[in-house]
Amino acid sequence: MSAHTSEKDAAAIEETPQQHPVVPESADIVEAANTDLAVALASGPHLSPWSVRSMQLYLILLVAFMGSFANGFDGSVMSAVNGMLQYTDYFGISGADSGGGVGSTTAIIFGIYSIGSIVAVPVAGPVTDRLGRRGGMFIGALIIIIGSVTVTTAKHVNALLGGRFVLGLGVGIVQTASPSYVVEMAPPQWRGRLTGLFNTFYYAGSILCTGITIATGRIQSTRSWRAPLAIQIVAAGILVIFSLLLPESPRWLLSVGRKEEALRILARYHGNDDPNSPLVQLEWKEFEEAIKLNASDKRWLWDYSELFNTRNARYRTFLMMLMAFFGQWSGNGLGYFLTILFDAAGVKTQDERLTLNFVNTIVSAIGAIIGTSLTDKVGRRKMWFWGTLASSCTLMVVTGCTAKWGKEGSNPAGANAAIAFIFLFGFVYSLAYTPLQALYPAEVLDYNTRAKGMAMYALWVSCASFVNTYAGPIALQHIAWRYYIVYVVWDLFECVVIWFCVVETRGRTLEELDEIFEDPHPVKASLRRRKVAVVQKEGGAEAIDVKEDV
Repeated sequence: MSAHTSEKDAAAIEETPQQHPVVPESADIVEAANTDLAVALASGPHLSPWSVRSMQLYLILLVAFMGSFANGFDGSVMSAVNGMLQYTDYFGISGADSGGGVGSTTAIIFGIYSIGSIVAVPVAGPVTDRLGRRGGMFIGALIIIIGSVTVTTAKHVNALLGGRFVLGLGVGIVQTASPSYVVEMAPPQWRGRLTGLFNTFYYAGSILCTGITIATGRIQSTRSWRAPLAIQIVAAGILVIFSLLLPESPRWLLSVGRKEEALRILARYHGNDDPNSPLVQLEWKEFEEAIKLNASDKRWLWDYSELFNTRNARYRTFLMMLMAFFGQWSGNGLGYFLTILFDAAGVKTQDERLTLNFVNTIVSAIGAIIGTSLTDKVGRRKMWFWGTLASSCTLMVVTGCTAKWGKEGSNPAGANAAIAFIFLFGFVYSLAYTPLQALYPAEVLDYNTRAKGMAMYALWVSCASFVNTYAGPIALQHIAWRYYIVYVVWDLFECVVIWFCVVETRGRTLEELDEIFEDPHPVKASLRRRKVAVVQKEGGAEAIDVKEDV
């Protein structure tokens, strides 16, 4: 791109009628959803992903990622521990001979975690609004530590249930504050990858947990399951120690009247210390226009009215709800019972099941990393639709192979095919959903409702997860592999809803999305892309519309 427009090019722009602009040869042609953002990113010095400030931002966000790490550890540790004879025998849980605990006792042990997250909803949003995003992360992590200590030292099922409830409560608060913090601190051009990476850290916890349980599963004492449960304290401990040392979200600071501090942090991490950076100036202008001083985040604790009081707000809330339920009901609920699924596919030894559980976590993590790298290139809508369709197809194959060859020794090749497609399902599900589960709901909510909206998102996720974790062990006990068919059919239904209802959020600032939701046809509006010529001039850059595609 040239530094300035030539005199000949400038004259052409001035003399040409507005409706038929002539594009100078020196201009760069770009496809943009948000023209102002495209111009801001093309003007002035660029924020390098390898600059000192960018590196500091990555470390800051890494602390917030511990919220997802802790959640991933819990999801996998219970799946692995539930497949250990040492655990099921100690608590007298039925189903150990079928690859892990099943039935009503296991259902309530798994499900009470979701109940804890549901109870967190009335306080998670207000805590995150009143104490800031950092305060929400700190309080939630502290509660997680208390729950982790309780489950690790449990000697009776009641203590285990109490600890799981407290864990769910803490995770509910952290999962409200952490994604809100990440999506607000991330520069708009990197928002998809950085926020997607937040949820990808679920697998960092998962991999650590499943790897550890392979070794501890061979210990013939309660340490086999107590040791993995104890390690969950590490991620929460990092959040407790470092969360209050992080810079606060500039949007939150502006909302409470701390303008100078908000602008300084925004300039430092989005403009490389330059408050006059075009990107910083654009974001600051949009912040001031969008953040209301009398919104529901400033009012009484349980005022959730702004999530529903306009058509714009209802559509945003509807999309958030879709991600909450679809993210939990697309088949990943089976992940809690992978050792049981492997047993159904013909794998009969505990050591083999735990090893396969670990391998599946690695494969899923690879899918999540690839998906995270694609969010800002492919877009949220495409990833969501095609990932859900692929999830349905892979579960069809798992169902067929398990039904025909799941019995031990009936057909090793068929059983191996079922296991391979369980892995493939984990890959495609993680590619689509892992980056989007934290990113999409936080994106579609506006600032004034983000914390309370994410708390409500956690409520719906917990309700959906409770259905998975409570119904799953009972269904697997009674109808075995036929339970997979429910997810196959439901995923196809999800594809239809995604195609007709889901808006694309890629390539826009968070504040600029309001224009999309005000449009009579939000899906069509979100898919419009303008081709613009970005022309460098003395006072900065200017955009000239070339063509608009729908």
